This record gives sequence, C-alpha cells and structure tokens, in this order.
Amino acid sequence: MHCTFLRRIAAPSLFVLTLLAGPAAASSTPAAFPAKPVRYVVPFAAGGLTDISARQVGQYLAEEWRQPVVVENKPGGNANIGAEQVARASADGYTWLAVTLAHSSNVTLFPRLSFNMQKDLVPVARIASSPMMVVVPASSPIKSLKVLAEAARKGHLTAGSSGNGTPPHLALALFERITKTTITHVPYKGGTPSMTDLIGGQIDVVFSNFPESLQNVKGGKLRALAVTTRERHPLMPDVPTVAEAGFPDLIVENWTGLMMPAGTPQAVIDKIGNSVTSMLEVKGVRERIIASGFTPAPMASAAFTTYFNGEVTRWAKLIKEQDIHAD
Repeated sequence: MHCTFLRRIAAPSLFVLTLLAGPAAASSTPAAFPAKPVRYVVPFAAGGLTDISARQVGQYLAEEWRQPVVVENKPGGNANIGAEQVARASADGYTWLAVTLAHSSNVTLFPRLSFNMQKDLVPVARIASSPMMVVVPASSPIKSLKVLAEAARKGHLTAGSSGNGTPPHLALALFERITKTTITHVPYKGGTPSMTDLIGGQIDVVFSNFPESLQNVKGGKLRALAVTTRERHPLMPDVPTVAEAGFPDLIVENWTGLMMPAGTPQAVIDKIGNSVTSMLEVKGVRERIIASGFTPAPMASAAFTTYFNGEVTRWAKLIKEQDIHAD
C-alpha cells in the first residue's frame, strides 16, 4: 500500500516536499532517476485546475522517489511563456511542463511562436480530463441542448467565455458548427466574470470549464444542460452527456498532461510516464483527482503523443473554419 501524501509546506506558487530520507546517489542511469530535484512548470496561475492536478502528481511522485518536485507557476502569453521555458530547458528529465487542451489549439492560434510544441517538446503522460459544462441561468427558459439550438436559430443569443481561443470558446464554436447556428461570442478576462454575468442574466449561455460553474449549478444559480464528455461526471451524475442530449459529436475534453523537452532519454520518459499512469490507479489518488473536478484518464507516452497530435489536427480545422483568433 502506498504511503500517504506529504503535506504541502510552501506558498501557493511554489511548494517543496520535504524528504523522508537522504537523496539518491547521483547517477545518469534511468534506474537512479531522479537523482536531484525536479522542476514542474505550470503555465497558469496557482489555484487553477491544472495547478491542482500538477501538485497532486508532484506530491505523489516526490513521496515515491524521495526527491523534491518543485512546482513553479509561470502564467502568461496564453500558456506559451511557461511552455517556451521548458522547450528551451535541458533534455535530462528534470524539467516538466503541465499541458492542457489549450496547448494543442495554441499550435494553430500562435503560428509564429519561437518554439514548436510538436518538435521541441515530447508528450510523457496524459493525466486526467474534465468536461466542459453547458450552463444557462436558472431562470432561463432553455432547458436542453436541443432547445438551445432552436433558440439560436430563432433569435439572438449571447455566449460568454474565458477569452478568445480558450477551450470554452472552442466548445461554443464546435456547437455552432454542428448546429449550423450563430451565437454572439462575448469574451471575458477569465471564467469567473463570465459566470457573474451569466448568473445576472447579461448573457445567455456559457460552455464553461467544469469547476468554474460546478458550485453555481449545485447552488441553484445556474442550470446545466449537458457535459461534453462521453460519460457523466461523478460530481454531477444527473447532468446528461452531450450524446444523451442529442449531440454526440460535441465531445470536448479539457485534458491535462505532462511534457518534457524533446531529446529526453526514452528510458527516462518511460519511467516518468509509467509512474504517472500507475499512480492514477491508486484509490486515494483517484478520489482526490475526481474531487478536484477531473476524471483520471491515463495515457503513457506513445498513446499520449498520438492523442496530442490528433487534438492539434482537430482544433486546427475548427479554428480555421470558424476564423478564431486568440487575444
């Protein structure tokens, strides 16, 4: 049975896990990896869903390996600043990047970056996924996705998002393409202000990040029409999936995973990937991940590479068709 997680002991943007034993002997062999602290870059602000997931992974692996895993929050540039730092780091396995759906769409949204997500970084493991949740004000007459599509065809609707080119915007654009409708997009500087205006009735609908609308749905301020994954979420078991709501192609997984600089030894990649996927089978770990709004969805390096490249292709097509531009 695995040891319990170590207690977090540092500030929100940085934590260092105290060792229970002395450091491992320095060695360049994969069997001895890691022989020094690992840097885990999260290209988002502390406290968000990706940050929480990265800290859970870091805590567990630091306990397993008896080496610190230091999480560094490097937000900005639509998650590209942190990604570039990792892409330029040494390919020795000691610098990691937390990635999300946003990084697969950024390949198309930001064609002139100084680095290439698919060439300069290598997928190591997918960790978990989270649905988007389609929500309307509790007082709205719209009570299903089909009614939402009908309302969009009949009149003027507005939809908020956390910004141009973000996953909520992409989910909205996908709904528009599937239903052949047009909904006026209202981009906000983050998900919280879009929720505030939705609750107040200033906008009609948000294809929201699951955790951003969860408590408002539970509290009766918003009505959830569907989740955009193939299975219902255990925290919202009464909310239908998009397939159950009549839109099986409206699948949007807001996943999170781990990448490292290209050129990292395959043996090191495999060791990290296997450790991550194995930890997701531990009951306590799974429970913590589900409670945070994610669902464990492990993939090792090869499968995650195929998945990531598929996500790049999928969102590139939608972004070009719908003429989407990032802020």
